[in-house]
Amino acid sequence: MKKKICVVITARPSYSRVKTLLQALKKYDSVELQIIATSSFISKKFGQAVGVLQSDGLEPAWVLNTLLEADSPFTAAKSTGLQAIELSTAFQNLRPDLVVTIADRYETMATAIAATYANIPLVHLQGGEVTGNIDEKVRHAITKMADLHLVCTDSAAERVIRLGEHPRTVHNVGCPSIDIAKEVLSRSDTKAKFRPFSERGGVGEDINFTDPFLVVLQHPVTTEIQKARDHISETLFAVQSLNIPTIVMWPNPDSGTEGTAEGIRIFRETGNPSKFYFSKNIRPEDFLRMLTLSRCLIGNSSVGIRECSYLGVPVVNIGTRQTDRQRGSNVIDVEHKSEQIIKAINQQLKHGKYQSDYIYGKGSSGQKAAKVIVKFEPKTQKRLTF
Repeated sequence: MKKKICVVITARPSYSRVKTLLQALKKYDSVELQIIATSSFISKKFGQAVGVLQSDGLEPAWVLNTLLEADSPFTAAKSTGLQAIELSTAFQNLRPDLVVTIADRYETMATAIAATYANIPLVHLQGGEVTGNIDEKVRHAITKMADLHLVCTDSAAERVIRLGEHPRTVHNVGCPSIDIAKEVLSRSDTKAKFRPFSERGGVGEDINFTDPFLVVLQHPVTTEIQKARDHISETLFAVQSLNIPTIVMWPNPDSGTEGTAEGIRIFRETGNPSKFYFSKNIRPEDFLRMLTLSRCLIGNSSVGIRECSYLGVPVVNIGTRQTDRQRGSNVIDVEHKSEQIIKAINQQLKHGKYQSDYIYGKGSSGQKAAKVIVKFEPKTQKRLTF
């Protein structure tokens, strides 16, 4: 009988962090792969990234519309509850042998709750990392509910074990998104294959990828949501002063996202943003290809910490969202102050590309993770080690 492995994908970045794992699991004759697509991953407002999953030949077995649009910390809590209810129904129908959940979002917490109370063994990707905000609380809470831990770094593995998890359940497989980054770096036709943004949807002035350009990807800080609009405005006007073509990506659906989105809209409508292009979603490999061609990534996305360390892309990381997360030499950290942002960007433009760091793996994580999951004997009785 095939082992039913259910992977819950809740957001645009979550898919890039699990794509090569899905592809590897699909190749096992002993596995029935089940994919649940939900929350912002299926939302048109956030780019309907589920279409990318389908174009990659992967079909969801279950689709759940659970994203509450109102923007507040209370909405995140309500969305978590709704997600747990709907996932319980999905698990009851799909009857998976294992459930795989990714990283640290509130939907990840809902997945962990629904699987744990249904006595379904839980596999957690990307546990053990620290960021100093609400995501860290969620991540460590999920660690205590999970039965198998697939972490990305040695320090994360040590931290999960210190949290009381048995060393035999902790495996450093690296981050599967690095697999995509490795493929991008190996291609010599990056520019030739990169279609203009005007063919992808979005608004603004099209970008010539043979000329220097910047990328901005900034999310709200969930403990500073009242400052979200001011934070993104500070970033956008600082970048604009450099007069370099810039691509601005839409934020994740977190508490404070409406503030970030409002700041982007106001800038777009009143800031005379010539040389700016605004996009909600592109394919994971195209996104990393774009970053490889760019001169610098500005914002606070974990892609600057993870994938860009491997790609050698210069990064200006703004604010506290990625506090304490292990990073490479490609990152300069600044506060939400325009003069610091401008100075750091100019420093990165002068420096140019960095050597690859292998903090988060060398490009074979999806296969490693799949091998561990397939061999794992499902069990939910935990053995404490402290």
